[in-house]
Amino acid sequence: MSVSVDPTSVEPSQNHSAPANAGTPSSAGTRASEGAGARKPAGAGGPDALRPHAEDAFAAELAALTAQDDRPRPARWKLSPWAVATYLLGGTLPDGTVITPKYVGPRRIVEVAVTTLATDRALLLLGVPGTAKTWVSEHLAAAVSGDSTLLVQGTAGTPEEAIRYGWNYAQLLAHGPSRDALVPSPVMRAMAQGMTARVEELTRIPADVQDSLITILSEKTLPIPELGEEVQAVRGFNVIATANDRDRGVNDLSSALRRRFNTVVLPLPESAEAEVDIVSRRVDQIGRSLDLPAVPDGIDEIRRVVTVFRELRDGVTTDGRTKLKSPSGTLSTAEAISVVTNGLALAAHFGDGVLRAGDVAAGILGAVVRDPAADRVIWQEYLETVVRERDGWKDFYRACREVSA
Repeated sequence: MSVSVDPTSVEPSQNHSAPANAGTPSSAGTRASEGAGARKPAGAGGPDALRPHAEDAFAAELAALTAQDDRPRPARWKLSPWAVATYLLGGTLPDGTVITPKYVGPRRIVEVAVTTLATDRALLLLGVPGTAKTWVSEHLAAAVSGDSTLLVQGTAGTPEEAIRYGWNYAQLLAHGPSRDALVPSPVMRAMAQGMTARVEELTRIPADVQDSLITILSEKTLPIPELGEEVQAVRGFNVIATANDRDRGVNDLSSALRRRFNTVVLPLPESAEAEVDIVSRRVDQIGRSLDLPAVPDGIDEIRRVVTVFRELRDGVTTDGRTKLKSPSGTLSTAEAISVVTNGLALAAHFGDGVLRAGDVAAGILGAVVRDPAADRVIWQEYLETVVRERDGWKDFYRACREVSA
């Protein structure tokens, strides 16, 4: 016997089984307070939201794409695969509407990811920290389903109920197992509605909990043995998972589960200019929500931050002449965005509003020196052998020396 789950039949406050999301960009805002898997109430994500969901922040672009998208759409998709790719990669529509890029990288990667979601294979976005896995996951769900909030945040303590279902224990004790007592997970809701569910940091979830996805992804069915029923996925359902490839060995995916995913690896930006562009765009978006100075006023410092991160990450200077030791941190694009955003806040509140070397120096030190012993030596060597001798970097060298003292 199959059962359809009404997404509005369970109040968010009843979902005691699902874990609170743990502070990733995708789990910010009202999502944690609503409970895992709770649908956004109408009107949520208004102008006062610190971090609106993708479908709210880019509602005008999604509406413009919907209005002009005349290509075939898979069942229950809000946009065609072509329009979803355009939403992520950016472009100009026939009516002149400009779609801003959400992801800067190889077009083929986005096309493969979108095409995967149009099949019966789930999508696994894999990459080192800071390669925009969560960002891409959120925007894919927003463009495909119009809702990016059907989210399971993976942690070492994520229970099986977060993927399958839980129970309202007051109802359970009073009346026993019943439809009214069942609390659907985000994945169950997505199955019932033909939408896209997201699982963040899949390899951080315990292996036995991970494997609860196998039947869902292979049979497109979620049994409810307590009720003698099951939930069958309707057309349009799929799952996007993300995983950090530096977590290998934490909770590796079983071969059975890995076969259910099509894996797409998100690379680091190919060039320094591409990374500068990514950092500038994201900092500008974040800065507008925080009333910070415009990014163009600090483009030179952004370029410096990116250069430092890339050189230490790659273990060689840009000109290829000097080999470098790499610190223990990832020095990802996401960390560069954080350093620049914090620097802009310093410039706005304690400076003249223009991003300068002194505003980013402390943030760079914090990103590079994770191991106080080994990383500090690497940083000091980089300052003295590279930064000190670089033309036009004297102010940056002095600022970094000052915070490193």
